[in-house]
Amino acid sequence: MTDDETIRLGDRYELGGLLGRGGMADVRVGRDLRLGRTVAIKQLRSDLASDDTFQARFRREAQSAAALNHPSIVAVYDTGEATDAQGNHVPYIVMEYVEGQTLREIMRDDRKILPERALSITADVLSALDYSHRSGIIHRDIKPANVMLTPEGKVKVMDFGIARAIADASSAMTQTAAVIGTAQYLSPEQARGETVDARSDIYSTGCLLYELLTGRPPFVGESPVSVAYQHVREDARPPSQLNPDVSTAVDHIVAKALAKRTDDRYQSADEMRRDIERALAGHHVDAPTMAVAGLGAAAAGATAVAPAAGGTGTMPPVSHRDDDEAPDRKALWIGLAVLAVIILGLVGWGIYQASQPDDVTQVKVPDVAGQDVETATRALENAKFVVGETTEQTSADVDKGQVISTDPEAGSEADEGSTVDLVVSSGPEQVSIPSLDGYSYDRAKKLLESDQYGLKVKKATQDSNEPKDSVLNSDPPAGQSVDKGSTVTLIVSKGQATVPNVVGADQATATKTLEDAGFKVKVTEDPNAQGPEGQVTAQSVPAGEQRSPGTTIEITVVAKQDQGDTDGGDVLGGDDG
Repeated sequence: MTDDETIRLGDRYELGGLLGRGGMADVRVGRDLRLGRTVAIKQLRSDLASDDTFQARFRREAQSAAALNHPSIVAVYDTGEATDAQGNHVPYIVMEYVEGQTLREIMRDDRKILPERALSITADVLSALDYSHRSGIIHRDIKPANVMLTPEGKVKVMDFGIARAIADASSAMTQTAAVIGTAQYLSPEQARGETVDARSDIYSTGCLLYELLTGRPPFVGESPVSVAYQHVREDARPPSQLNPDVSTAVDHIVAKALAKRTDDRYQSADEMRRDIERALAGHHVDAPTMAVAGLGAAAAGATAVAPAAGGTGTMPPVSHRDDDEAPDRKALWIGLAVLAVIILGLVGWGIYQASQPDDVTQVKVPDVAGQDVETATRALENAKFVVGETTEQTSADVDKGQVISTDPEAGSEADEGSTVDLVVSSGPEQVSIPSLDGYSYDRAKKLLESDQYGLKVKKATQDSNEPKDSVLNSDPPAGQSVDKGSTVTLIVSKGQATVPNVVGADQATATKTLEDAGFKVKVTEDPNAQGPEGQVTAQSVPAGEQRSPGTTIEITVVAKQDQGDTDGGDVLGGDDG
């Protein structure tokens, strides 16, 4: 869509610029023409519009999100379908437009988040999740990119894009349907392809809190497979080892949220939120540090689901054994080792949705800077990458809609099949024209040209009774948003001028004096006035008074004398004689 094109959905919504791109949908800013408000509109990507499966998932998202009404959840206003150029029915969701930044953007800018603020943010996320869980909805993809902070500091959880009703989650699902989410925030049961419940969201929230506290996820690796493996098998380092400002109580909260066994985790979002509030208040938190890894959890009595390639199956619980039953314990550990191999295979299969070799090919990230999003996406996909998040950033140098940079950066090597995020230009930074009523021209010009606004200024004058050079208006007017670097015309008052004294001057001199002062002149002759012809005997506005430039001043002058009116007789001569 070019800048001068206007695309409408039905007769109600107008589409604007791209806000972000996800795995199956694009999000654009929009305008609700009926209610006159700004909205966010999520549309199924055109390349997926003909796929019935994606359409069904998208509609399920709309139904899930529309059922949620909570101050910390992005609201859904409307849903509908549009028809694209190929005749496909493209569903869309109209959502609340939220100004602010995602936690991913905030952390990408290396902005430090204090532990108290990290806990407060997480508590709000948990409040939203508690509400959604009570409504029967699991989010399934809690991560920094799906949590926004408004300029007022309010938390908004968004993108229930892979949410599914909890009741549906209890039914048997295929491997590919079960393993959904982002690797760094994936719960162990998601990685293993097991049935999930609300406690999977609690695990992901624990990952989110961990990253807010330390600046990094609990597990990192060279590929999604290696990260998912760590979620299943390894324990995260306590956050306090990476950030000494983190208290032991907070370490315990994170450890309980990240427990491998769902039964060892918080059993509800509200339970975790209450512990966070106790920690913020400086009270004792009864959340002992868990030291169980994937295999340890199984040994402790977990039910491990290990689906075979053709379906799902359940391993029976492992019974507790006395310490002196060495042969049985040996058999147990051999069995668990076999189970571990199966789990690792499922992790790779679940993430990639296909069997992958252990050796991952490293390829260079292509340079797509300056390309539009569609062209850049094709280039990255041709290089065997997956395009991840698309975020917008202002730029005075890169045209709107073109790629500024990638993460990982161009030229670096990354795993084939890994995710590359795009940073796209939203055009020059925009500023709102301030109200300049009562400002002098010099003061207004200085403000507009300051770093805060970065605008160029032109001057235009207008007749007014206001003091000279006082600002009357601006073009564009106050309140309108403009690009930094653009020109604003200030309309200023010509001001009032002092009427000069021209009485006694000749007509030509008086006229020039008044016109030089900015006035218009009207001349009236007085035939009864005495004095030299053309001399000014009176003026309509007394000298010294203030009048607007362009005001007409009437002057009265001595009229021309008629030569025939001069008295004098003929001189008569007498005879000489």
